[in-house]
Amino acid sequence: MMDDDGKSISTLSFGVNRPTISCIFDCGNRYHLRCYMYQARDLIAMDKDSFSDPYAIVSFLHQSQKTVVIKNTLNPTWDQTLIFYEIEIFGDPQNVAESPPNIVVELYDQDTYGADEFMGRCICQPSASRSPRLSWYPVLKANRNVGELLAAFELIQREKPALHHIPGFEVRPISACSSQSEDSDLPYPPPQREPNIYMVPQGIKPVLQRTAVEILAWGLRNLKSYQLASVTSPSLLVECGGQFVQSCVIKNVKKNPNFDVSVLFMEVRLPKESLYSPPIMVKIIDNRPFGRRPVVGQCTIRALGDFYCDPYREDPHSPQEHTDDVSLTPRDDVLIDIDDKEPLIPVQEEEFIDWWSKFYASTGEREKCGCYLEKGFDTLKVYETELENVEDFEHLSDFCHTFKLYRGRTQDSNDDPSVVGEFKGSFKIYPLPDDPRVPMPPRQFHQLPARGPQECLVRVYIIRAFGLQPKDTNGKCDPYVKISVGKKSINDQDNYLPCTLEPVFGKMFELSCTLPLEKDLKITLYDYDLLSKDEKIGETIIDLENRFLSKYGARCGLPQTYCVSGPNQWRDQLRPSQLLHLFSLQHNYKAPTYKSDRVIFREQEYVLSELEDGKAPNPHLGPVEERLALYVLRKQGLVPEHVETRPLYSPLQPEIEQGKLQMWVDLFPKSLGQPGPPFNITPRKAKRFYLRCIIWNTKDVILDDLSITGEKMSDIYVKGWLVGHEENKQKTDVHYRSMGGEGNFNWRFVFPFDYLPAEQMCYIAKKEHFWSLDKTENKIPPQLIFQIWDNDKFSFDDYLGSIQMDLNRMPKPAKTAEKCSLDLVDDTWSSSRFVSLFEQKTVKGWWPCVAEQDQKKILAGKLEMTLEIVAEQEHEERPAGMGRDEPNMNPKLEDPKRPETSFLWFTSPYKTLKYILWRRYKWVVILAIVLFILLLFLGVFIYAFPVRWGWERTGGLTKVGSVVAEMVLVQVAAKCNGGPWGTM
Repeated sequence: MMDDDGKSISTLSFGVNRPTISCIFDCGNRYHLRCYMYQARDLIAMDKDSFSDPYAIVSFLHQSQKTVVIKNTLNPTWDQTLIFYEIEIFGDPQNVAESPPNIVVELYDQDTYGADEFMGRCICQPSASRSPRLSWYPVLKANRNVGELLAAFELIQREKPALHHIPGFEVRPISACSSQSEDSDLPYPPPQREPNIYMVPQGIKPVLQRTAVEILAWGLRNLKSYQLASVTSPSLLVECGGQFVQSCVIKNVKKNPNFDVSVLFMEVRLPKESLYSPPIMVKIIDNRPFGRRPVVGQCTIRALGDFYCDPYREDPHSPQEHTDDVSLTPRDDVLIDIDDKEPLIPVQEEEFIDWWSKFYASTGEREKCGCYLEKGFDTLKVYETELENVEDFEHLSDFCHTFKLYRGRTQDSNDDPSVVGEFKGSFKIYPLPDDPRVPMPPRQFHQLPARGPQECLVRVYIIRAFGLQPKDTNGKCDPYVKISVGKKSINDQDNYLPCTLEPVFGKMFELSCTLPLEKDLKITLYDYDLLSKDEKIGETIIDLENRFLSKYGARCGLPQTYCVSGPNQWRDQLRPSQLLHLFSLQHNYKAPTYKSDRVIFREQEYVLSELEDGKAPNPHLGPVEERLALYVLRKQGLVPEHVETRPLYSPLQPEIEQGKLQMWVDLFPKSLGQPGPPFNITPRKAKRFYLRCIIWNTKDVILDDLSITGEKMSDIYVKGWLVGHEENKQKTDVHYRSMGGEGNFNWRFVFPFDYLPAEQMCYIAKKEHFWSLDKTENKIPPQLIFQIWDNDKFSFDDYLGSIQMDLNRMPKPAKTAEKCSLDLVDDTWSSSRFVSLFEQKTVKGWWPCVAEQDQKKILAGKLEMTLEIVAEQEHEERPAGMGRDEPNMNPKLEDPKRPETSFLWFTSPYKTLKYILWRRYKWVVILAIVLFILLLFLGVFIYAFPVRWGWERTGGLTKVGSVVAEMVLVQVAAKCNGGPWGTM
């Protein structure tokens, strides 16, 4: 390219010359491209009427063509071949065949006013082989899948090579009217549907066959208003393979949203290969005044493989065999007489056997179920997912499926189409004979349930939740349950559970509903807030209608045994024999035949011994006939007694799980009478117990101190408490000056605590902070700790050793102190070396206390104790004071017989002299006293010598005294004359 001055623009870039880089091929290869555009499916709705007018533009290198426009559909079938007669591709033909250039297919929505809207794009690769197979290509828009395209692309190399290609001089493409001699190397063109509109040839187009499509149009649910007006008179339009069928009009959707004529039929020509099957399009049309019939919702059903069936195969479990199992006229022989005086929740017969025992036995938590399994009671099935997701029950869609209805986008919206309702129905697709004279196969949908509304009683059992997302600043939440169905709701805000992410609700909620008008049961968990609006944690929605209509008996799960009393009392409306009889009618089976200990059903014999062989006798079992009928029912694959685990989702984060909820639902049609009593799933309440510990003696305690005389000693006392009740630590008085590690106390500890016997756990409720509004509940094992300490008055007390025991598995004590050693607290011993204080009630003996020295366990002392567990009532009947206080009884504790040397030295000077100094330094004291007396006597003797005595007595010197005095004076004078005193 040259500018006005004649300079090459390609060599100028901001005033700097650069060389021209180009690639020139000596010759090119001519190719012929045929694009077989068959159909597309699941395209997005671009118009306000929920549809689009799609067409496709195919671009290959520098050429492009477009298909015809298909009006008002999201699943267009073009059945069109686009032909690119001559395209020149440079390069090695082998490389081109192995890696041809990509083909870009863009889909657009044609608009009458304004520019056509872009719907999506897909990148395809042509095939060098003849007659390629059609393939599905994903249609993408903004990296999102917005549909699929069924097409194939055939790239054919022409025999005549292209002329030398010079940039800027293109070879003129061969026109469509070229002579046959020019196109002799090409296959024949496909047939034309219209002028210049070629169809997909038969070798590539799917092979079609006569196919029957039966539609079970059961009803419409949860229809939203359209253009500010409610949808009151909807009808159904079903399209497939270019054919359509329309249902009758629902006269009043608010009174009965089911269709009066539920089965529709149409004959279409569908591909034999299910891969190429077109989708089924369902449109909901509202029949409004003045002839207005807007489309208020639509859905595309693309996975047709689940609906193909063999019409000649007898399937006893197929949904068409359903009879009116819930609209039977109540009769005396199908009802259970319920005593009106019977309490709603029966009292459990045994203290430690309840519904939670069954639940924990079913989850494998054997330590919480006690002796439940040993008694041969029932267990239940705990599903880790929703009941609808269990494949054994066909996702509870065996009778009809639920298809969500969508409404198209607005032209400036980028969000997903909104759900505007649900279509309840199903399909049966099967081939028809090619010869029209051959009789048609039998119809698949007949003998359907009653279409009228049904009044039902719903019991919702909320067990527990776990893994909840925290909503409060302390990393926890205060959850409570809200249940709603239709316009009825139950709010359990007053019973919120504070400060927990794993609440145990244990509640049963009972409410009524009318199916199918009120089919959606919504269970929502909220976080309670005192000063602000309660925040939604998550919710789950259960379709009660699917459970009501399912052939798997999802209304009420079947227990393992038929019990007329006890913790597993039968709760369904019909007895097992009545349920089995009803099951036989539904599936056209012969009625069961009962004998004394067996039943014959479907030519198979069920014996009672097979059912109860090896099981412990159960005193709550009902009649043999009912137990056999229940055994047969459980063999038919029906829903057992269960607990399902449902994920919770929040509307703010619809794809992020907010936790899980364990629960189940029982559904009872009121036409069958009053159901049985519900289960009592109230959480276990802790019972108040008292642990009485009497510290009798200690022995071989480590001597940690030195007395003032240098002897090893310890001022021993014992401290004890229950783990989790540290605020109730208790300690004995002090046994002072123990020289040999012995201590005598006769001291009683009394520890009150709340205990769950069935779970063998202590229940503790405390406020985490002083500003906390509610207490935090915890369950911990009953751990008892005793410590031996050395008392110091002028410094911290010295820790000597301790022992920690689980009251449910504590080591058996030694009978004597000599047999007490560290082996007693070795956990590797067999279980026979351990005992449960709750079973034995009272234990007395010696236990070792352990300390660590050089990372080794050593014996720090031995404790002689009596441990006793008493219930609250017994504690009141047999009182006992702490220490040796009143009431000092059960048993009465005498003052300990401690040695006279056991005292605090600076509080008793006399005892200190008597028992410390005198005993250790007795001879030294005696010798000191003797020497003192002798010295005193000598001093007195000298002081009271006769010279003075005579002087004082006579008033002068005696004769003898005078002589002695004279001699002394002479000697003194002599010394003075010879010494320093000579001058005196």
